[in-house]
Amino acid sequence: MHQYLESTEYIDWKTPAVLAKAKSLADGADCVEVIAEKCFLFVRDRIEHSWDYERDPVTCKASDVLEHGTGYCYAKSHLLAALLRANGIPAGLCYQRLTISNDKPPFCLHGLNAVYLEDHGWYRIDARGNKEGVSADFCPPVERLAFPIISDGEADLPEIWASPIGPVLEVLLKRSAYKEVADNLPDIQLALANKAMHATSA
Repeated sequence: MHQYLESTEYIDWKTPAVLAKAKSLADGADCVEVIAEKCFLFVRDRIEHSWDYERDPVTCKASDVLEHGTGYCYAKSHLLAALLRANGIPAGLCYQRLTISNDKPPFCLHGLNAVYLEDHGWYRIDARGNKEGVSADFCPPVERLAFPIISDGEADLPEIWASPIGPVLEVLLKRSAYKEVADNLPDIQLALANKAMHATSA
């Protein structure tokens, strides 16, 4: 689990501001799951999704996401991983491949997290930010993610990464405005789309 607890260049939880926020979120919590939920809710509800709110600058490092209060899903997942790790909770990064609109190609990657909870194992959470038609929540062991896998070519990537993957970093680090990111969303080609559906609840 060591790699899922590390402070890294982009999941920089040892930055004083990130560490302080992580500790303040954990204050008064009586168990790991409560801490994890509080971190999730903070990133989901208090950090504005760059596209939804038309916000610049483009952020990538967890500390920058916290400082500016905005980020795309990828950047928000970096901050959530940092807040969880700062509280000693193993956390990694996950990705889905989704259609961008109308359930048809082209595709892009969507960033979310997996957190290790002792009673449930690895559990995926999506702090993208809710809006009309998007409702993600923290309710282990049931996954309630922002987006289901519906269309041909969409996929749940099964890996849990300790660090952001190259295509995501390339976009976030090279683009300076949220509209530029929207026009150049990262994608990867899959040999076989994973059509496995994950449990949801009404």
